[in-house]
Amino acid sequence: MLIDFFYTLRSAKLPVSVKEYLTLLEALKEGVVGPNTAQDDGDGPAVGYKIDDFYYLSRTTLVKDEKHYDKFDRAFSAYFKGVEMLADFTRDIPLEWLRKNLELNLSPEEKAKIEKMGWDELMETLKKRFEEQKERHEGGNRMIGTGGTSPFGANGFNPQGIRIGQEKSRNRSAVKVWDQRAYKDYDDTQELGTRNIKVALRRLRKFAREGHEEELDLDDTIRSTAANAGWLDIKMVPERHNNVKVLLLMDVGGTMDEHIARVEEMFSATKTEFKHMEFYYFHNCVYDFMWKNNRRRFSEKFATWDIIRKYNKDYKLIFIGDATMSPYEILQPGGSVEYNNEEAGAEWLQRLTSAFPKFVWINPEPQGVWQYRQSISVVQQLMSHRMYPLTIKGLEEAMRLLSK
Repeated sequence: MLIDFFYTLRSAKLPVSVKEYLTLLEALKEGVVGPNTAQDDGDGPAVGYKIDDFYYLSRTTLVKDEKHYDKFDRAFSAYFKGVEMLADFTRDIPLEWLRKNLELNLSPEEKAKIEKMGWDELMETLKKRFEEQKERHEGGNRMIGTGGTSPFGANGFNPQGIRIGQEKSRNRSAVKVWDQRAYKDYDDTQELGTRNIKVALRRLRKFAREGHEEELDLDDTIRSTAANAGWLDIKMVPERHNNVKVLLLMDVGGTMDEHIARVEEMFSATKTEFKHMEFYYFHNCVYDFMWKNNRRRFSEKFATWDIIRKYNKDYKLIFIGDATMSPYEILQPGGSVEYNNEEAGAEWLQRLTSAFPKFVWINPEPQGVWQYRQSISVVQQLMSHRMYPLTIKGLEEAMRLLSK
């Protein structure tokens, strides 16, 4: 039985009901996946079922909202230790080449001796390596491999290279990432630990009475009743709402994983405070498209030109991102870590800030490290130095600027 799996999901705060659990058992019994004759071994999916098949079946039957997919993935992986990776490479790089046997650790002096390639040289050299390499390499300085100083591979060190097959960033020096990565949507139902973010956002307010007459106008009721010789004359008015329009663009994935909790608080507070709020995701820098759902970011794209045309200049533009990336991702065509963008990210940032004159960039990275990140300095210049830290003081200053 999979009762322990069910309780694991419940412990992960997933809204899974007994009815949905019984549906999963019925689907297994009817042989929706795997052979009908498979027997349950008590420790996981029935013997004979592929882990991928069981994963998709259980997710379909147990999870009713896509925003819970990330929690489900973590709970599933925790319960079925050794779950197969769902990501895949788009080209045939043998996984044996990327197996982690050792992790290179160099002293600052040793790191300083390693020379970095320029963009064109890096791309051309990678092309040559694909043509030349026939076997696994480990600890080297040229080929696609692991634990070395080559600019191509995983779990080594190079001041500027292409990361291939590594689980996560270590040195933050990769200019491209050869991998299919899955990001999670920010949870807009996140409970805030403090009301201070909401209070700071309220500096950006422009109230207007709109909609149906739902609120008692006490002053007008008293005035009308007095003028009516004491006969009660109730007056109603539409409720007052914050009429400010906000376009929120959020960086997701990569180094932003360190800031998920704080960005979710910001996202939740923004949705509460602003009735007219639209949001989109991007990764590291804005290019020719953005998306609203991270699991469908390549199938449901929103062209940046269309976004610029859709919303008028009355919208206040707020970027949220750590601006931590390779400068090539901002300044170089083809610099995106995920695909070959035809135009540099800087071009799109300038188009957005020209279309929406009231804009700010909110950075969750501590302000003390900004001066050490070249990419942050580049983004600050493109933002006309309208970059503020994700702190109460920073938010207050940003909202004050937007309200002018």
